[in-house]
Amino acid sequence: MRENIDDLILGVDLGGTKILTVVTNPQGEILSRDHSVTPAQKGKEAVIQSILESAHRAMRQAGVDISDLIVVGVGAPGLINSEAGILLTSPNLPGWRDVPLRDTIQEKLGKKTFLINDANAAALGEFYFGAARGSRNFIYITISTGIGGGIVIDGKIYSGAIGAAGEVGHMTIDDDGPICNCGNRGCWETLASGTALAREARHRIEEGMRTSILEYAEGDVGKVTARVIQDAAERGDSLAKELIGRTGYYLGVGLANLINIFNPELIVIGGGLSNIGDMLFEPAFKVAGERAYKQAFQAMRFTSAGLGRNSGVLGAAVFALQEMKRQNP
Repeated sequence: MRENIDDLILGVDLGGTKILTVVTNPQGEILSRDHSVTPAQKGKEAVIQSILESAHRAMRQAGVDISDLIVVGVGAPGLINSEAGILLTSPNLPGWRDVPLRDTIQEKLGKKTFLINDANAAALGEFYFGAARGSRNFIYITISTGIGGGIVIDGKIYSGAIGAAGEVGHMTIDDDGPICNCGNRGCWETLASGTALAREARHRIEEGMRTSILEYAEGDVGKVTARVIQDAAERGDSLAKELIGRTGYYLGVGLANLINIFNPELIVIGGGLSNIGDMLFEPAFKVAGERAYKQAFQAMRFTSAGLGRNSGVLGAAVFALQEMKRQNP
């Protein structure tokens, strides 16, 4: 084992498609990093086993043992009751309902563990180590498989009555829109996420629209992803550009809602779809500026997440450290 070990934390970012695990210190310096695929379709036992395996790989890479860690922090998607350590439900993890994830991980690893919503964790990560340092009132959104959000008010995560606040991806944008995994219709993430972009592209292709998108998907409509559409758009495909613009439009509608409701000084945007850049954000910011109160829009700014994919995992780690200190002052 390592000698002269600082206070070390194991941070886990559980997503619908990936598990990211790090060993880090309280300053956000990452000693090791393990990335693996979430076996979501195999059920919660398989996912939990994958989390444990990822944790042990990250510890081996860092040259530490579980006894060298002071605490474990887990960020997970969906409605989370952090006080009880329960994942209430998750649209991106089929079959997960009232899962005592905190206590399960704590029992399996033998180390005090805390649980937080993944987007709230990412907001904390950006607040302490990333693009939101110095901001007291901001919103973090992640645009990827779905859309998640973390709301920071006066320097603290706003978690709501049962810890379920910040589910911005499930505000209704179109009351006659696509059915969401959450059971609602026309949620923001059904119209402005990477999943939504790919779904609309596949629909257009199946309708017979002429496009080169399929060429970037090996001729298989089932392999059309947001990344494939981005590649086609960057090479001038008109349908791909149209679809990204459409996604940007709906992204902007949701941003306007957030600006009018919360009057933030900053909105930090992360997630894989944000890598598209100006092609997505120019229409989004244009629509947000047209639909939000002018004064509130002018008083805030947009910025990209400073930590990239590490926002959530570092936030989960710092949350766990804070909670441990709160419980043991």
